[in-house]
Amino acid sequence: MPGELHIEAEIRRAWTLPARVYHEVRYLDAARRAVFARGWQLAADRDQVRVPGQVLPVTLLEGFLDEPLLFTRDREDQLRCLSNVCTHRGNLVVEAAGMGKHLRCRYHGRRFGLDGGFQFMPEFEAAEGFPCPSDDLPAVPFAAWGKLLFAALDPAVPFAEWIAPVQERLAWYPMDQLRFDPGRSRDYLVRANWALYCDNYLEGFHIPFVHAGLAETLDYGSYRTELFPHSNLQLGVAEDGEEAFDLPPSSPDHGQRIAAYYFWLFPNTMLNFYPWGLSVNVVKPLAVDRTRVSFLSYILDETRLEHGAGSILDRVEREDEAVVENVQRGVRSRFYDRGRYSPTREQGVHHFHRLLAEALNRDGSQDGRQASPKSS
Repeated sequence: MPGELHIEAEIRRAWTLPARVYHEVRYLDAARRAVFARGWQLAADRDQVRVPGQVLPVTLLEGFLDEPLLFTRDREDQLRCLSNVCTHRGNLVVEAAGMGKHLRCRYHGRRFGLDGGFQFMPEFEAAEGFPCPSDDLPAVPFAAWGKLLFAALDPAVPFAEWIAPVQERLAWYPMDQLRFDPGRSRDYLVRANWALYCDNYLEGFHIPFVHAGLAETLDYGSYRTELFPHSNLQLGVAEDGEEAFDLPPSSPDHGQRIAAYYFWLFPNTMLNFYPWGLSVNVVKPLAVDRTRVSFLSYILDETRLEHGAGSILDRVEREDEAVVENVQRGVRSRFYDRGRYSPTREQGVHHFHRLLAEALNRDGSQDGRQASPKSS
């Protein structure tokens, strides 16, 4: 297709995404359709809907997808994810978390079961062909993994395939013992494109130059990236004397002093495992040059919070923000189009760019402009 994004498969010859991807609204609109609406998104904490009869309304990727969803747990203890939009006139069915035997829209009284099935509607006795299956609340694909609930509007890949590299690498990790800590969780507003934020996360190349404190805890020479079909892993190896996992013999990394497992799952989920617990980072586009990043902390061992690579997350985040915001200004320059990858340090960025380009090309939203000669 003329004008499609092209990222050479061989990193030694490849050029990065063109700068326009980071500052032209049409690419953000294309990503909304082809990337985020088809990707798995963190939607809720399973502890928020653990009791039969509980209902939990959520907005999937608020500020971008803005899709109203509803988690319910029925009297048979079955967990479901449903559309939270009434099939009569489009009102939100449930406006606040709570308990109930059924779901009732307060606009005109339409009632649904906790399974989303239509039950009752006043003043509809004369309606022909009513009710029908389209009067039920649509079911939405979802998955529970540890304490986390994920949902996808039109998943491009099955959840099991998406999460498999994390499950296989950390099969020994006690996910069900994690405890959400709201006091250590917060949102950051970054004045940059969402993809630039991911670019920065996906390489340890900048650590010695940007993160002096983090660099003291990690053995930079041993830092490495592993690629999977829909995700990648950065392995942070601890410097001598620094905090590291107590890995069991069943771990493929047994015998190594791993300080952190940095998993990125396409397009915008980051699972950062430290000896103290898990930091989940969700990258949420707001505008072409505005991104909200949610840091959600799940504690496993409080005694290890102040040590090692995961002990200075707020400082590292602010250092990253400063760099990424400068890059956002730079990619608008008339003198910059695209750059090259370090074959030894930027495999993760190259991998992300190939996945993103492939998804955007499938969307068919490019305007036909020929790619830069540098891309060939």
